[in-house]
Amino acid sequence: MNPKDDNPSGEVARTLVEFLEVAITMIVFLKGFYPSAAFERRRYMNVVVQRARHPELRDYIHSAAFGLLPFIEKGLVERVAVIFFSEDSVPVERFIFKLTINPSCAASVEEGQLEFALRSFLIKLPVSKSLVKPLPQNCRWEVTAYLRSLPQVCSSKAEELWIPTDTKQWQKPPVITPVKSLNSEPLCLQLYVEHPSLSEPQPCQA
Repeated sequence: MNPKDDNPSGEVARTLVEFLEVAITMIVFLKGFYPSAAFERRRYMNVVVQRARHPELRDYIHSAAFGLLPFIEKGLVERVAVIFFSEDSVPVERFIFKLTINPSCAASVEEGQLEFALRSFLIKLPVSKSLVKPLPQNCRWEVTAYLRSLPQVCSSKAEELWIPTDTKQWQKPPVITPVKSLNSEPLCLQLYVEHPSLSEPQPCQA
C-alpha cells in the first residue's frame, strides 16, 4: 500500500469490496440468471469481466458490496454469500467468500500485489461453470453477509442498508466444492460452492 495512507487496512477493505462487486456480478452472469444481453464486457484488474447493464441490478450489487465496507473495516465480516433459492425459498446453491484481514500487516502490502492475488479469482470464476448445477425455474438470489458479531450501533448509512435475514438453512452439512483460495498477509480469502447434501430434502421443481 501507499505509505502515505492513514488507514492501510481500510485500503485493503476498499480493494476487497470493489473485487466483491465484480465477482458477484460474474457469478450471477455465470449462472445464467439473466439473459447475456443484460451484461456488458469490461476490464477490471486487466481481466475481462461482466458488468450489469440494468441500473437497478447494477445498483443492488454495488450497494450490497460497498455496504459491507464499514463491517469489513471493523473485522466483523466472516463470510459473504451469493445464495440462489428455489421457488419455495430454500437455498439450492451458495457461493461463499470466506475472508479475514490482518490489520497489522496491511501497511506492508503493495496495492498491485493485492490486486494480482485477487485477479486470480476472477480468472478462475469463468472456468468454474462445470462446478455448478442448473437453477430450478422461478428461482431468486440474494447477497447475504455472515458477521462474527453484530455492531452495537450503526455508525454509517452503509451499515443501515443491511438488515437481519431469516434465510432457510439446510438441515444436513452441505457438499463443499473449493474454487480458489488465497492465504497470505494481510488477506486470507476462500471461495467455494455449497450444494445441499444428497440426503437433504430436495425442493420441488416445476
